[in-house]
Amino acid sequence: LATVIIGIRNQPTHALGHLLPEGTPTALIPVLIVIETISLFIRPLALGVRLTANLTAGHLLIQLIATAAFVLFPMIPSVAILTSILLFLLTLLEIAVAIIQAYVFVLLLSLYLQENV
Repeated sequence: LATVIIGIRNQPTHALGHLLPEGTPTALIPVLIVIETISLFIRPLALGVRLTANLTAGHLLIQLIATAAFVLFPMIPSVAILTSILLFLLTLLEIAVAIIQAYVFVLLLSLYLQENV
């Protein structure tokens, strides 16, 4: 929100120019400005929700498999060991997902900031 306000304050023509593409029919101008304004404010929110959902899903899956491994160990040790191996592989996958999410977050954030500032 702060970057949008700073962008409108410092460069109003450039910031408002993103709301209306060149060659837009006159009848669509009011609707398009409303849609683009909503899109401008929802982008950072969507970025945060996507990041939170991906990290939460991975941690939840790791917690569920770890709980299953601890519960299965006294009853069926061989299955618990296989579950622990699966847990290790899932942890490696989660590290890879975290790296990719960090890259996507920084890339999109820099694009949003570049557009507004």
